[in-house]
Amino acid sequence: QVQLVESGGGLVQPGGSLRLSCAASGSIFSINVMGWYRQAPGKQRESVARTTSDGSTNYADSVKGRFTISRDNTKNTVYLQMNSLKPEDTAVYYCNAQIQTSRHAYTGRYWGQGTQVTVSS
Repeated sequence: QVQLVESGGGLVQPGGSLRLSCAASGSIFSINVMGWYRQAPGKQRESVARTTSDGSTNYADSVKGRFTISRDNTKNTVYLQMNSLKPEDTAVYYCNAQIQTSRHAYTGRYWGQGTQVTVSS
């Protein structure tokens, strides 16, 4: 089985910073894309940032220049450094990963449990 465990959420003032982490564990053969999504109350879940196994990255326009995604392949962990946070960044942030559990297995899409980020004064 595969698990994604997130950490690092919390309450921060506007303009502040937070760093989210997401560690994948379990039966893992390879991990392709790892990324972060968020869902604010009353809104649909949206993609925030993603990174592939070769290090390429992609960001939502709303976070470009403020958020940085990175990964440590030796630890099967993805990070999201969030700077210059705004109240509109308030949401539950979910980690997502495309994982192959064995050489001949299909690639599955896995989600973390979510971590709350609240930006408020």
